[in-house]
Amino acid sequence: MNPILLLDYAGVAVFAATGALAASRKQLDIVGFLFLASVTGIGGGTLRDIILDVPVYWVDHHAYVLVCAAVAVIVFFTAHLIESRYRLLLWLDAVGLSAYSVMGAAKGLAVTGSPTVAIVMGMLTATFGGILRDLLSGEPSVLLRPEIYVTAAVTGAAAFTCADLAGFPTVASALIAFAAAFMVRGGALKFGWSFPAYRSRPGRNPEDIP
Repeated sequence: MNPILLLDYAGVAVFAATGALAASRKQLDIVGFLFLASVTGIGGGTLRDIILDVPVYWVDHHAYVLVCAAVAVIVFFTAHLIESRYRLLLWLDAVGLSAYSVMGAAKGLAVTGSPTVAIVMGMLTATFGGILRDLLSGEPSVLLRPEIYVTAAVTGAAAFTCADLAGFPTVASALIAFAAAFMVRGGALKFGWSFPAYRSRPGRNPEDIP
């Protein structure tokens, strides 16, 4: 199997698992598991393909939806065995983000030939599914956590784009980019890496504004 395609399936499966874990934390039924797993697993890729104006990948290749469904069923029967489901959700999200940053960049580069578009597509593909998952499940959004998140996706997408343009083989480019994204996000989870937060002045009362 093509390594990029393999990474794509892996990203879908891992993101679907995070959606199913979120469903388990909310004690939803099997339909809720299937829904959240599917939305999380294919959400980022769907947005990418719509923006790139190409056929949405899972419409022509139904195996992606079946992967989401299978993962949802497995998690439904096994989630209770996991001691810290939210911690696992975050680490699986880091794996999915790393894989999808590569896949998004690869498709963006293949369709448009633009490094800028490739990096943006990698970032959107890697983050959108997790944002949807948290919004729909009522979990704290990964975007609002203090650790670095979007930057990890940008790192992976940029690493793949640069390696590909430099003439590296596709497999090597994908592995380098995956490792780069995971090191950034994994390091952020492990060591709490973050950027300085915005510190504003206290807001003025409306009547005090001239």
